[in-house]
Amino acid sequence: MALAKLYLEKTAITTADMLNDRVIPFFNEHSLDLLRVLTDRGTEYCGKVENHSYQLYLAMEDIDHSKTKANHPQTNGICERFHRTMKQEFYDIAFGKKIYASLEELQVDVDHWIAKYNETRPHSGKYCYGKTPMQTFREAKHLVAKKTIPVAETSDSANHLTRAA
Repeated sequence: MALAKLYLEKTAITTADMLNDRVIPFFNEHSLDLLRVLTDRGTEYCGKVENHSYQLYLAMEDIDHSKTKANHPQTNGICERFHRTMKQEFYDIAFGKKIYASLEELQVDVDHWIAKYNETRPHSGKYCYGKTPMQTFREAKHLVAKKTIPVAETSDSANHLTRAA
C-alpha cells in the first residue's frame, strides 16, 4: 500500500503530520494498530525524543521506529522502487501535460494516481504476485492477528515490551 501527501518542506513536523493525517487513519480504518515504522536516517525522522517532532509523535503513539542501514538503500528497496514508479508513471507524465497552480491542485492528481496504483494496477513485485496492493493487503490482514500479541494491562514499560516481542 502506498500513501502520499505533498509538502513544501521536509521536516520532522511534516513527517509527523503525514503519519497523523494519512497513515494512522488508514490503519485505524482497517482496525489495525501501527506498531512499527521503517525510515531512512534523515534528520526529518531522527533526533532526540524530547525536541524532535517526529520522534515525539512516535513516542506518544507508542510506535517503534526502525531505521535503514546507513548508505544502504536496498534495506528499504520496496519504497525506493515505489519512488521510481511514481516518478515514471505519474510525475514525468503529469508535469508534461499540465502546469499546476498550487500544491493542493497537484495533491488531487497525486491522490487519484495513488488510488489507481493501490486498487487497480496489478503488481508483480514481492508478495503481490499479480494482485493489486489493496488486494494483497486485504488478503494478508488475517496474518496480523496471528502476529499481534495481546497487550496486558500492566505498567507502561512492561506494556511496551509485550508489544515489541
